[in-house]
Amino acid sequence: MNYLPRLKMFKTSSKISIPFNSGILLSIAMLVLAVPGASGAERLQGTVSLDGSSTVFPISEAVAEEFNSVQPRVRVTVGVSGTGGGFKKFLSGETDINDASRPIKASELEIANSSGQDFIELPVAYDGLSVVVNKDNTWVDHLSVAELRKIWQPGSSVKNWSDIRAGWPAQPIRLYGPGTDSGTFDYFTETINGKSGASRPDYTANEDDNALVRGISGDEYAMGYFGFAYYAANKDKLRVIPIDGGNGPVAPSEVTINDGSYAPLSRPIFIYVRKTALERAEVRAFVDFYIDNAGLLASEVGYIALPDRAYQRAKARIAQGDTGTAYTESAQLSSTDLLLP
Repeated sequence: MNYLPRLKMFKTSSKISIPFNSGILLSIAMLVLAVPGASGAERLQGTVSLDGSSTVFPISEAVAEEFNSVQPRVRVTVGVSGTGGGFKKFLSGETDINDASRPIKASELEIANSSGQDFIELPVAYDGLSVVVNKDNTWVDHLSVAELRKIWQPGSSVKNWSDIRAGWPAQPIRLYGPGTDSGTFDYFTETINGKSGASRPDYTANEDDNALVRGISGDEYAMGYFGFAYYAANKDKLRVIPIDGGNGPVAPSEVTINDGSYAPLSRPIFIYVRKTALERAEVRAFVDFYIDNAGLLASEVGYIALPDRAYQRAKARIAQGDTGTAYTESAQLSSTDLLLP
């Protein structure tokens, strides 16, 4: 879907901007009556607090904006501390919901279990982690997973573009990527380098993906990675690189992310909700609204909606109070398994 020409930009309190389509308001309005209190018989009030992933931020911020239109007395705050930073706040009781671009880690799960904190894990969209270069970069046609590992692995000897392939410019390669608190960093390093957190340290790191966009778009010899939405919002400034995961080069798109052919950098993204927070009417209403509208809003801000059955399963998990994670050391489920009814 080529939605970019009809998008407008809106500013957020966290100083991250993302495209948003005002045309979705009619579709959202059709769902308003499903929200507790939206009919006017009950007006909720209170606060709902989210923090965490910059990747999930655009969806959560869009949901918060739309929820505020039907429940204006509920104050929803959305922060960006990275997935890891968000889990620290979530597990210390500072927030109701954590935005996460990866599943909860074993160490984080141990903290939750030892402190008696029950949570509900809800996938909300697909993302295709995107490797991008400057618009003036004309030499890179694709990169293999092995080449990405050669570039990003700890102790990498790659200094110039010519160190990757003969014939490429003998110019320094300047790398940009998420900080170490980012779930995108965790996912990329585990998928490409074989271990979460395993990465060369000499790159420009930032939890704000818009800062990465500015850095790469201003440097002909730069390369970096972040969530698909930030590439989709900046196609005029960046060029995305097809990745060869073993079956030929494939570029991320709505189709290739959804059908799994963009591999191995496609992934589900999540929200984690504190079970006790759901006892508050305003939090329950917000989470119900989130799941009802996640598919539509994910598509509008540049991510890929999950199958309808996944959202139905999420609603069932909420209704049944089904806590815990589908990703554990003893039972590592695939993304497909997680989404099954």
